[in-house]
Amino acid sequence: MKFCPECGAFCTADNAKRCYVCPKCGWEEPLEENRAISRKTSEEDKIIVIGKKERELSTMPKTKALCEKCGNNEAYWWMVQTRGIDESMTQFYRCTKCGHTWRDYS
Repeated sequence: MKFCPECGAFCTADNAKRCYVCPKCGWEEPLEENRAISRKTSEEDKIIVIGKKERELSTMPKTKALCEKCGNNEAYWWMVQTRGIDESMTQFYRCTKCGHTWRDYS
């Protein structure tokens, strides 16, 4: 690892130029002779097959909430800070049956 002495940014190795290059300010320094950067590549790409049953699994928490679209009374929920840090978080709901999403500004 090499950091730029000018601006402190992380430098990348450019094998074509045989030097370290700062992406922020353009500073360059030659690579040492015995140091070449190589990337490790896997011999084969792994393919993971996900079955139909596993695709339907959800790890999101559920709660009782009435969907205004289909009348289902169960929904997934999550919270996001959508406004200023001094304001409350926004709670989102997604119906487990039809997928309709709505929010609650508590």
